[in-house]
Amino acid sequence: MDDTERRRALAGRLRDARRLSGFTQGQVAKRMNMHRPTVSEIEAGNRKVSAEELSRFAALYDVGVAFLNGDGPDSLSLTDPRLQLAARELQKLPAESLEKLLQALAAYRNDEKAS
Repeated sequence: MDDTERRRALAGRLRDARRLSGFTQGQVAKRMNMHRPTVSEIEAGNRKVSAEELSRFAALYDVGVAFLNGDGPDSLSLTDPRLQLAARELQKLPAESLEKLLQALAAYRNDEKAS
């Protein structure tokens, strides 16, 4: 994987982690003391991220630097903070919404298997 591919993969994981954490780009920019377009450029893979920035993103999103770098495990463990965050958020959903979400997840899994 070349530098551009690695930067784009990192950008995607940063974007996913931000979304899973419930932050907007503006909120992240404010907490990271950056301009919102800077966060946008990082998430688009157009700007490199320093090791210090990566560490700060990981802390803000409550994920490991290894996950952001793509060095983490491909599967989740029960102690993974992202899974715990998801569980907390799922508890807030009404039963009908949870059922719809579970159906969407099943459809997503089926799409992944088919490709």
